[in-house]
Amino acid sequence: SFPTRRSFDLGRFLTLASLKANRQALLDLYSAHQLLAVAGFMTIYIVQTALSLPGAAILSLAAGAIFGSIMGTVYANIAATIGATLAFLVTRYLLRDVVLSRFGAKLEGINRELESRGFNYLLFLRLVPVFPFFLINLAAGLTRLPLRTFFFGTMLGIIPGGFVYVNAGA
Repeated sequence: SFPTRRSFDLGRFLTLASLKANRQALLDLYSAHQLLAVAGFMTIYIVQTALSLPGAAILSLAAGAIFGSIMGTVYANIAATIGATLAFLVTRYLLRDVVLSRFGAKLEGINRELESRGFNYLLFLRLVPVFPFFLINLAAGLTRLPLRTFFFGTMLGIIPGGFVYVNAGA
């Protein structure tokens, strides 16, 4: 028979209780296989972010619990930025033409503004969490915001909030 949704319910592993229960095992894994633990963590975080799945907060807490405040922030920031950039690129190259064909004229003013001040807008959106992280990734991909601006605006803008979560996990 076909597997049920429950058998793919990976969210049950991304809970605070699960993190607490498995913290020592994760620390032991990191102690024995540092590079593998970092690469595995970052891969999971990148995939979670690129696919806009829930669990970023728990992953950030886990980064602090396993790697400490500073290195946890570095690993979480790099992974979140790469994942966000992948989501941005998928949206840009798979959905942008469809959206522009329907709303292109209405988006022209936004596009002009983003071309000149996109970094400031993106930095503001990342520093002040008014809109969900995944929504910013997807919406930015529909605009002409340059990839470089998106990447660096995201990387810098998520440091403060990311540090708060990672430090809480530590």
